[in-house]
Amino acid sequence: MGPFTLVGAGARVGDGSVLHSHVVVGSGAAVGGRCVLRPHAVIGPEVVLGDSVEVQASAVLGREPNGAGAVTRPPVFVRRVSIGNGCAIGAHATIYCDVEIGPDSLVGDGASIREGARIGARCIISRCVTVNYDVTIGDDVKIMDNTHVTGGTTIGHGAFVSTMVAMANDNQPTATGSASDRLAGPTIEAGAVVGAGAILLPGVVIGAGATVGAGAVVTRDVAERTTVFGMPARPR
Repeated sequence: MGPFTLVGAGARVGDGSVLHSHVVVGSGAAVGGRCVLRPHAVIGPEVVLGDSVEVQASAVLGREPNGAGAVTRPPVFVRRVSIGNGCAIGAHATIYCDVEIGPDSLVGDGASIREGARIGARCIISRCVTVNYDVTIGDDVKIMDNTHVTGGTTIGHGAFVSTMVAMANDNQPTATGSASDRLAGPTIEAGAVVGAGAILLPGVVIGAGATVGAGAVVTRDVAERTTVFGMPARPR
């Protein structure tokens, strides 16, 4: 345990774990065996790390969301985070409360994962990816750098989402009042591929095994095992 490290009341640290300087482990947190927490990592209250998890410098796990009155959808969450065995969390990544990540997954530097996210095993959430609230991601999914996964999105097992993909869930972003009845994130089914710079509009379904070409703007559902590209995207 390095200098200036703080372990809160009721927290547990497993055998063989290394806590570098200025690490904070919140009350009631559980750090598994053989974990490595790099300098200035913050493990919030009630966060559970499995065995052999590595958390890089200045990552924050268990951040409490706060809408600050600026959002129409008040954050809803429970204070828990579960990180599976063998995961790696990159430097300056932020994982909010109420997130579950399966074993052997990688979260890249600067990534942000919001409350309600459920991420499977052996996934890659790459550098500076933003995963918004209530997103469900299956096993063996790869999401590459600088992609935004909007709230309510579902991504099936084995799907691949390339760099700088943008997803939207609201066709009336300036409307007043509650947005809950109109928000609809895209669905990317198992084994689908979304090319670099594609844009997926609210509620579209990318069928299993389908391919969306780079730069495509998807305005309607894509059938299984179909290739689309263009603006708007059409089967080719």
